[in-house]
Amino acid sequence: MSSSIPAAPALPGWTHVYSGKVRDLYIPNPSALSVDPAGSPGAVRTPFAGRDDVVLVVASDRISAFDHILVSEIPDKGAILTGLSLWWFEQLNVPNHLVATTVEDGVPAAVAGRAMVCKKLQMFPIECIARGYLTGSGLIEYHASQTVCSLPLPAGLEDGSRLAEPIFTPSAKAEVGEHDENISFAQMVQTVGEHSSEALRTLTLEIYSRAEEIARERGIILADTKVEFGTDPATGVITLGDEVLTPDSSRFWDAELWAPGQAQPSFDKQYVRDWLISPESGWDRASDTPPPVLPADVIERTRARYVEAFERLTGATFI
Repeated sequence: MSSSIPAAPALPGWTHVYSGKVRDLYIPNPSALSVDPAGSPGAVRTPFAGRDDVVLVVASDRISAFDHILVSEIPDKGAILTGLSLWWFEQLNVPNHLVATTVEDGVPAAVAGRAMVCKKLQMFPIECIARGYLTGSGLIEYHASQTVCSLPLPAGLEDGSRLAEPIFTPSAKAEVGEHDENISFAQMVQTVGEHSSEALRTLTLEIYSRAEEIARERGIILADTKVEFGTDPATGVITLGDEVLTPDSSRFWDAELWAPGQAQPSFDKQYVRDWLISPESGWDRASDTPPPVLPADVIERTRARYVEAFERLTGATFI
């Protein structure tokens, strides 16, 4: 990632430990005091002070494209991603990492609505991806070998073709700024073992199938999705972590506009990518220069796509 990540905000009672493309992670201070979220006089210990089994996950409004974190941000993006993840966690019958999601339960008021206190999991170094449609990196491999992650597929498929049944296509996690590497299931077994690999594949496909059905009922196609899992140290249970089924981790298409054989309009940052590679931006992707500031209309249209995804999926108005 050639662009620098902005400094994470200071949060009373929490110590910043890591920043990714979008999220900032914090751990509780051992015995820190902070103002009572309810507004009562004086100071109180934060509810998670001294605990080493939780992490605060804060979703920023940052946006990345072409391995750069842009200077421009998308207003409300972090709140949309967090709200959508929380909604999906409620729809899925899968153990997840949520501990607290409200100020009353211990989320700092400064990041309310865009933050979750989560169990600290022993994360698997695998991106678990389910694909129901052929596109993206899977399409590139298909054109070269008629496979996706070494899985053979029938001839004659196009960009956007629906697969006969969803497939599990793992990738190895990369450092921030690097591309994840698609791997075969056999390579995954070598990394995390056969038992864990089988369990992760089953859970991923169950999540995709459930979410694909829900999205389809709302006129949205879930083309593919990436989920992450870890083991709960306290129970040994494989647990769903990170974000889930957001426009940043999934491809959502408008079902009415779906037309195999071409790129599909999507509910994500496509406006940003399209503008950056257009002559209007004046940016050379091959150069070492960071992307330019986004025009206001590109920012607003991108925000509108995220909001539309939230509202069409949840049935709620984004405020």
